[in-house]
Amino acid sequence: MGDVDGFDEFYRGSRQRLLGCVYLLTGNLAEAQDAVQEAYVRAWQRWSTICTYDDPEAWTRLVASRIAISRWRSLRSRARAYLRHGAVESTPGPGIETVEVVRALRQLPEEQRTAMALYYLLGMSVADVARETNAPVGTIKARLARGRIALAPLLALDAEEVADV
Repeated sequence: MGDVDGFDEFYRGSRQRLLGCVYLLTGNLAEAQDAVQEAYVRAWQRWSTICTYDDPEAWTRLVASRIAISRWRSLRSRARAYLRHGAVESTPGPGIETVEVVRALRQLPEEQRTAMALYYLLGMSVADVARETNAPVGTIKARLARGRIALAPLLALDAEEVADV
């Protein structure tokens, strides 16, 4: 039973029993399915060894149970941390200015939009933007200039202010 057909036969013959067992441990079908799936993945990866065991299903059941318990412990730890530290403060939504800028940026060609985002929003240098986008430095400078000019009417900015930037 050391080949693909052997694993398929093993899987078909044991999947329902294994899922039922892990479901009884977790009380949650989705968690049980995830744990069993991960156990079968691990069994498949080691199938040449596991198929020689007296009871490959026992090995897979043990692995699935340990995965389920590990996930339960992780959830329990997160719940304790939540109780200890409280809820994370919610992040406020974007301001109207941010929404307007995003709307305006969406109207630019992709190359200009990318250059503008990398340069102005991420603070990358022109040389870094050029390296990131595989474009010459001069091309990036032109994209930035054209992007600023295109954004001015979209954001109702003074064209002279934009040219000075």
